[in-house]
Amino acid sequence: MAPRQADDEERRPLLTAEGERNSYADHEEPEEITFSEDDDDNPKAWSRKKKLLNVFIIAFMAIISPLASSMFTPGISQIAEDLGASEEAIIATTTGFVILLGLGPLILAPLSETFGRRKVYIISFTIFTLLQIPTALSPNAATLIAVRTISGFFGSVGIANGGGTLNDMYEPHERASVFGWYLLGPLLGPTLGPLFGGIIVSRLNWRWIYWILAMVCAFNTTIGYFFLRETYSPVLLGWKRERLLKDNPDAKYKFDGQDDRPVTAKLRQSMKRPIVIFIQPIVLTMSAFQALIFGTTYSIFTNLQSIFSNPPYSFDSEKVGLLYLGPGIGFLLSVWFIIPRIDTVYNRLTEKNNGKAMPEYRLPLANIGSVLLPISLFWFAWTVEYRLHWAICIAATFFYGLGQVVVFNTIQNYYIDSFSKYAASALAGGSVFRSLIGGVVPLFAPAMFEKLGYGWGISIFGFLAVAIGPAPIVFYYYGPKIRERFPLVLD
Repeated sequence: MAPRQADDEERRPLLTAEGERNSYADHEEPEEITFSEDDDDNPKAWSRKKKLLNVFIIAFMAIISPLASSMFTPGISQIAEDLGASEEAIIATTTGFVILLGLGPLILAPLSETFGRRKVYIISFTIFTLLQIPTALSPNAATLIAVRTISGFFGSVGIANGGGTLNDMYEPHERASVFGWYLLGPLLGPTLGPLFGGIIVSRLNWRWIYWILAMVCAFNTTIGYFFLRETYSPVLLGWKRERLLKDNPDAKYKFDGQDDRPVTAKLRQSMKRPIVIFIQPIVLTMSAFQALIFGTTYSIFTNLQSIFSNPPYSFDSEKVGLLYLGPGIGFLLSVWFIIPRIDTVYNRLTEKNNGKAMPEYRLPLANIGSVLLPISLFWFAWTVEYRLHWAICIAATFFYGLGQVVVFNTIQNYYIDSFSKYAASALAGGSVFRSLIGGVVPLFAPAMFEKLGYGWGISIFGFLAVAIGPAPIVFYYYGPKIRERFPLVLD
């Protein structure tokens, strides 16, 4: 697909059907409304500073909700004791939160394509902020599970619409680098959460985790209310059309992506798209890869307290929290040094192909992650099993973090380029599977580790990573044929 063609397709709305209708009669030819090159209404023509402000706000939303998913893990025993519940029941608060974190995009992504991205961001994150208050006041485990589950849905807004917002503002050849920093949120959040949570639990108590979250979320929501700008072009062009009609009520105007069907009809069609796209072989396989990573990450993170609080390590909650810096540093270095190369490789391969871009040109660097993930998992599994020095164990998580970021970024960009017109649906469909696995697998991980030991228990994740690791290279060579063989039929 040529870069210009890809760009044109990315401007089209998620909700526009093949047979979209408008209210104009065939004999009337309305004037077409478009963005001019330096139009301030055009997100792709904004200054770098204005774009980055939008990126900062949504990236902060995207990091806060995953951070909230794991922030309580160093205090699992304290919460269980305080609420008179088992530790397994407290771990279940992660399950509900993470599952709804994945299901939320199925609703919130289509809503943003209908009512605009800004409105969905502000409303959803305001509700997420307010829900931190009853979470902090939870009198029992049932209340904690219920409120956290609901908050997971609204907290998913940054993950649901972030990719679409970046796609609105950046051209394909420059997207991967910025996307890497944004995607650092969903990946770094679960890592930083236990670090901050450990400090809060050891110095205050577990309820302060949610009071602090409420304050941080309120700050970000306020900043978003004043500075977050709408980026979805059909909504912006619709506003431009309304302004023109006020000045000239008798004129006829149209714009790319206009859809005059009733809202209910548009939503009904858009809600099914993530599922239809999800069952495409490319998204199904790559989502399984992401799901494995999520399931592995949450299984390890929710058990670090058990591993390192017992002899021979005997770390307190604050020290356990610091151990999460291992994968966190891997995330940061990957985004700093490797992720920008995704655009470099993509542009170079496009040049070699006479300027014709292909979605598969996003995939070569994914092979770095495909190698690092199983190696680091086997390394961590057996160093923990034999109780080697904690630094040797945590060194493995650095390489795990490095590989995880590379895989996630290449896959997300591959989704956008493969289904550019329906990028939001592709990202939403993929997020559901990984969040379901990431939420459910940690429930069974403690029993598996107890039965098999950490060596073989964590090695199971390593063997699965070996099995699915060749997916990027397979799609690099056969992706075009697969996409041709399984065309996307939505209507």
